[in-house]
Amino acid sequence: MKLRSIELALPHAAEAAAFLTDIWGMAPAAVEGNIHYLRGSGSYPYLVALEESADPYVRSTTFVCTADRLEQLKRSVHEAGLPAAPVVSGDLGGGHGIIVELAEGELLRFLVDAGEVAPIEGADLPVKLTHVVFNSADAEATGHLVEDALGFRVSDRTKGMVFVRCNDSHHSTAFARAGFASLNHIAFEMADLDAVMRGIGRLRDHEMVPAWGPGRHGPGANVFAYFIAPFGPGNGGPVIEFSTAVEKVPEDYQAGAPEDWTWPEKRIDQWGMSDKDFAGLRAAEEKFRHRRDWQVQPLNVLTEENH
Repeated sequence: MKLRSIELALPHAAEAAAFLTDIWGMAPAAVEGNIHYLRGSGSYPYLVALEESADPYVRSTTFVCTADRLEQLKRSVHEAGLPAAPVVSGDLGGGHGIIVELAEGELLRFLVDAGEVAPIEGADLPVKLTHVVFNSADAEATGHLVEDALGFRVSDRTKGMVFVRCNDSHHSTAFARAGFASLNHIAFEMADLDAVMRGIGRLRDHEMVPAWGPGRHGPGANVFAYFIAPFGPGNGGPVIEFSTAVEKVPEDYQAGAPEDWTWPEKRIDQWGMSDKDFAGLRAAEEKFRHRRDWQVQPLNVLTEENH
């Protein structure tokens, strides 16, 4: 299973798309109706979909998987009693599968038979999404839920987050101990460290400075730089991140506890070279909440009797 894309609804979607292509560094993929699709250099048809809407919210976060894995998901989601529905994707690339609502409203979509496209050249294009992180009122409970209902694995726990993986990458998502449920940030995986640093420089050319970074995280060991996107409601948001790839972990990787991830006083990452705009980031993280715009339907779960 792999993280593919995030689908957002927001006012002024065209302006947001222009920022992400002209300044942030994505490539346009298509405009269909009122949805703008933006891609990276890899084989996914898009990484971000921006739908015009009066209000900002997260439509879904999309993973791609095999047909066997999808059937496993249908059974475990059904057994967990989570709201869900079959879906046929109308987004770029198509595919079909299910969409699931977690306990705090997070909307995860799982697709099979979704189309891919030829990679494109571009040293400063993001390669893919490396992770999408959500704020949570109870991150610990959500971590247990995605293990039980989705077959994900908790990789590490820190004072601030529960990190979760769906393959050998340390995390494809995480749940921040925020006290509320919303989108925390979207991380774009760049080709290498130089691409991350060039991205920071490109945004500085437009008088934008990181809200946090550059730095290197503990869990995942990725180099990062967070920015508050200027296209969200009010003073901007969502939070978007330039990132190197997170580290790969073995199947028997032992999840760390908060006491395993501590830093010297006044440091909050491995390098300790950058300040963090705590207030600005938190305000931006509250902007994109979850909203279900579909009806719950049976998943047609295959059992031993009807398989």
